[in-house]
Order: sequence, then C-alpha cells, then structure tokens
Amino acid sequence: MTFALSHCCIFLCILVLLPVTCYSGDVFLSARATFYGSAGALGTPSGACGFGEYGKTVNNGEVCGVSKLYQNGTGCGACYQVRCKHPQYCTEEGTTVVVTDFAIGHGTDFVLSFEAFVKLARTNMGRLLIALGVIDAEYKRVPCQYPGTNVKVKVHEKSRYPDYLAIVILYQGGESDITAVEIYEESSKKWKAMRRAFGAVWDISNPPKGALTFRFQASGSAGVKWVEPKKVIPSEWRAGIIIDTAVQLN
Repeated sequence: MTFALSHCCIFLCILVLLPVTCYSGDVFLSARATFYGSAGALGTPSGACGFGEYGKTVNNGEVCGVSKLYQNGTGCGACYQVRCKHPQYCTEEGTTVVVTDFAIGHGTDFVLSFEAFVKLARTNMGRLLIALGVIDAEYKRVPCQYPGTNVKVKVHEKSRYPDYLAIVILYQGGESDITAVEIYEESSKKWKAMRRAFGAVWDISNPPKGALTFRFQASGSAGVKWVEPKKVIPSEWRAGIIIDTAVQLN
C-alpha cells in the first residue's frame, strides 16, 4: 500500500511540474520564416509599430514583422531568438530580432529583414538560404538588451501641439510588454489613460497643459508594474522630440 501511494505521489508531482517544464523560457516553438528587402537594406521606417527611423536601424537593422505575435501592437518591441531548421545551411545560434512591424507572408510567422535572414546562415551559405525563400524555423522570446541606453519616449510625428499628443516608447529592454500608458492631470489630481492608437503609439486628445508627468505599465514574467520616470514631457512639446526617461527595463 505504501509502495502504491509513493508511486501515486510521484505521478502527481510529474503532472504538476510538467506544464512548468513545457512552458519554460528555454523551449523553442516551431514557425515558418521568410524575408523582405535586399542586400544592404535595413528595416523599414514605415512599420506598423510606428517606430519610424528607429524601426529601420534598431538592433543593426536585424528586425522583423510578425503575425500572431503582433497582438494588436502589444508585441511591438519584443525580441526573439530565431533559428532556422535547415542545419546544412544554418548556424545553431540563429539571430535575435526586434519586432517592428505586422506582416503576413506565405503563411509565415516571421518576416525578417534581409540582414536578419542572412544572419541565420553559415558562412558562404547565405545565397542558398535566400534561394529557399520560406524556411522552417523555431523561436523563443528573449530579453531585449540595449547596454547603456535608457528607455526613451518620442513625441510622434502625428502629434499636433497643443491639441493632440501621440508618443511611442523606444528601447524597451528586458522581456516586458508595454500594456498601458497614463498622463497625470494636475488640475484633477488624477491619471488619464492614453489610448493605443496603433502599434506602439499611444495618444490623447486635449492633453493637460504644462509639463506632463507620465507612467507606463510593464507586464512580463515578473508580473505587472507601473514605471513612472522622473523626467517629464516638456510643456511646449513638439513632434519629433525625444525624452530620455533615465529608466532601464530589465
């Protein structure tokens, strides 16, 4: 009887622990990948995340568009390690890409920039990999790393002072997603929610006057937390300005 109970307990422990193992951050998920652009090209400044030129050059142009991982813009700025499953052509490490766009192409999960796609290949195998066009791949979420660079907030080009403010959060480190942004209204002593306009762009009509205190919600494996930078959006903000928050996400 003791023997049977012992084995039963072991079996139950396995059942409890199995899901944790299956969803470990070390597990790669199967996918399909392709590419856009040509040799020497970086990312696109017109990506659906609204990053602009940042989306063209961040991570040395090793960026991507995603389909299901886009998550209506929540997935913007996330980093993934992508490896191709053609060992005769590809390295074991693959490459790390930053999500800057929404893209669906040929039933793929990832549409990599040309620079990111050829980074998958072994030495002198790039042309052969490109010739395949669409490849079997695998991926996992990894922390974004921007050593020495703080999270920055850019006043988006669509902003119109003083009636309409749109911002985009850049250099989103770690594995957290930005799930909410709020502006503090001094007159009412309340936080006002900004709307996710599209991608990583958050906006508000008729924003409060004066310098603007803001905060953003970061959601990740460590839970959900509000981050309130000490830096503020200046009272006479203009489209295109960038505010260094002096904050790093990790």
